[in-house]
Amino acid sequence: MTVNILFSATRDTWHSYQATLSDALEARDISFHLSQDIAAENVDYIVYAPSSDVQDFTPFTRCKAVLNLWAGVEDVTGNSTLKMPLARMVDHGLTRGMVEWVVGHTLRHHLGMDAHLNGQDGMWRKAIQPLAEDRRVALLGLGALGMACAEALLALGFQMRGYSRQPKNIPGMDTFSAGGGLQAVLEGAEIVILLLPQTPQTENILNAQTLSLLAPGAVVINPGRGPLIDDAALLAALDSGALGHATLDVFRTEPLPTNDLFWAHPKVTVTPHIASATRPKTSAQVIAENIHRGENGAPFLYLVDRKSGY
Repeated sequence: MTVNILFSATRDTWHSYQATLSDALEARDISFHLSQDIAAENVDYIVYAPSSDVQDFTPFTRCKAVLNLWAGVEDVTGNSTLKMPLARMVDHGLTRGMVEWVVGHTLRHHLGMDAHLNGQDGMWRKAIQPLAEDRRVALLGLGALGMACAEALLALGFQMRGYSRQPKNIPGMDTFSAGGGLQAVLEGAEIVILLLPQTPQTENILNAQTLSLLAPGAVVINPGRGPLIDDAALLAALDSGALGHATLDVFRTEPLPTNDLFWAHPKVTVTPHIASATRPKTSAQVIAENIHRGENGAPFLYLVDRKSGY
């Protein structure tokens, strides 16, 4: 029996995935029809980008699952027409990309690299940075990406504290959960990394009150979601000197408007949502595996919990 797979994303994304995903499906001996144009009533699976033309899932009466191309699902979970299982993307390439970006920017701020990159003015500055074991790092969000980043930073010796909705046990790391744990994680933190999902509970989790808990001159690194931060409170903390720097990869509006204050702020680094990208080579394997599971009665990987929103 042929499995009909609708690829619902941009034309450029389709060109990136068509051959790679076909190879991954063939490797699992799946007989398939993969296309951007399949009648809704015949679709068995939707490989999905939230920005695609498909916004009403009602006509897809035999669809077994929607397989999201991205890790974030906040633009999908609120769709009341989506009744079938929804899987988010968790794959090796996305995870390793996030780890490398987070470790790179954490080390940049830990080592004070900006002072040398921007300060070649003839002055011999010999400021000695603390060792990683003396640097207090707070990591908010201990899902698949957060756990991978935590392990990498722990391996470098950083003094780590982590926060998540549900209790987590990570050797070598002090972990806290919702219900009072946020203050304990942020108190005195010198570097804060945000990897929480976007939910009503996490919106503006970094605000004037929580930012005031950080060590003077602390650094905020956000590769998670833009709405996790109260932008006005962040700018106020940077302008007052309470915060030393913010490295931001995600924003409430993307692309970030050219007149946004973040672009020109001397204490802000903007990167264009590149901390972690879904790479066809690795993500196609995850999509093909989930379709293989669906066709063989096995549970889907990385299903989204609609109540929690991720």
